[in-house]
Amino acid sequence: MSQPAVTTKRGSLPVSPYALLFVGVFSVALSSIFIKWSSAPASIMGMYRLLFTIVLLLPFRPWKQTGAGRFSWSFKGSLLLVLSGLFLGLHFLFWMESLKHTSVASSMILLTLQPVFIMIGSFFLFKERTSVQGVVSLIVALVGSVLIGWGDIGFSGQALYGDMLSIAGALSYSLYLMAGQKLMKEIPSMLYSLFVFIIAALLLFVFNVFNHYTLTDYSPTDWGIFVLLALIPTVMGQMLFNWLLAYVNATTVSMAVIGEPVLAIILAYLLLNEQPTWLQAAGGLLTMLGVGIYFRIKPKSVQK
Repeated sequence: MSQPAVTTKRGSLPVSPYALLFVGVFSVALSSIFIKWSSAPASIMGMYRLLFTIVLLLPFRPWKQTGAGRFSWSFKGSLLLVLSGLFLGLHFLFWMESLKHTSVASSMILLTLQPVFIMIGSFFLFKERTSVQGVVSLIVALVGSVLIGWGDIGFSGQALYGDMLSIAGALSYSLYLMAGQKLMKEIPSMLYSLFVFIIAALLLFVFNVFNHYTLTDYSPTDWGIFVLLALIPTVMGQMLFNWLLAYVNATTVSMAVIGEPVLAIILAYLLLNEQPTWLQAAGGLLTMLGVGIYFRIKPKSVQK
């Protein structure tokens, strides 16, 4: 990850990596709009999003990637892989369902609380310490999330339930990242994605069958949204972020999480006529400010 290597790769791109980073942020921001447009259950949307993404991955033959044979398939490694996939499936289930109950603004902003859970989990599981400034920045983010929840209590109990689901989605995604932290050093990223997508899709399939949801009886619009969820937020969003790590540093990509709710709120206002309340705006600014400061100071604390 030396600076010369980054500079060489950056120069080989026909467009600025930051332009591609914006494309990725915009693509991920669209996911909440697609979910709001669909009448299908959240678990069905999540399952087909993953299944269509798996289909899109297969032509790249992830199992042929360099280093694909390094994974030892030990009991611990296999367990972490399964847990990672299960947590990803729960993330899709909770977060997508949250959009059925609360606004795009609340759901997307609360989803940015992932670093809070990662910091707490990393402290207890990996003994990773965070600076005082890091703790303060995350407290600011938590205060912002409380403001959002407070505002939604006055709006409706259903909105608060949606907020809780979004927080559960953020927690699940944090556990997914922590479970995969060691695995990502042993398995190529595309092969790792294929494994966890399959496990997450299986979890959602079981959930759908258990709840007697139809697997096929959906409108052409819903089927189109299932495909778009795989193609745009996943391939043109999350997978593009992973690829861009070869051209920009991880902190820059991590900071993109701040842009996702902002763009999503703008899109929700334009396409769904959702206007944020003043408490959502104030809480959102605090949450994103806290998370943004955390991402800025984290590399400095790691280097010490």
